Amino acid sequence: MSVEVRVPTILRSHTGGQKLVKGEGETLAELFDSLDADNAGLKGRIVTDENTLHRFVNVYINDEDVRFIGGLEAKLSDGDSVTILPAVAGGM
Repeated sequence: MSVEVRVPTILRSHTGGQKLVKGEGETLAELFDSLDADNAGLKGRIVTDENTLHRFVNVYINDEDVRFIGGLEAKLSDGDSVTILPAVAGGM
């Protein structure tokens, strides 16, 4: 199944500058494995060595935060849209 992934500017060095890439997988974890095969180093910027999402990265499947729908085990369907967003912090 094919899934479209929106990549933030800060991670586009891993995708040859592309803001949209395609990947495959039945779960988010499988999708990131698929993406890393074609875009070396991308998964390491999103997933920790302990196989969890980095705290500073937010991931959405069709606008739903994956942390509330199963994390890396969240199920994907053909045609889903995944968005990767770096967390933004700041203050005065």
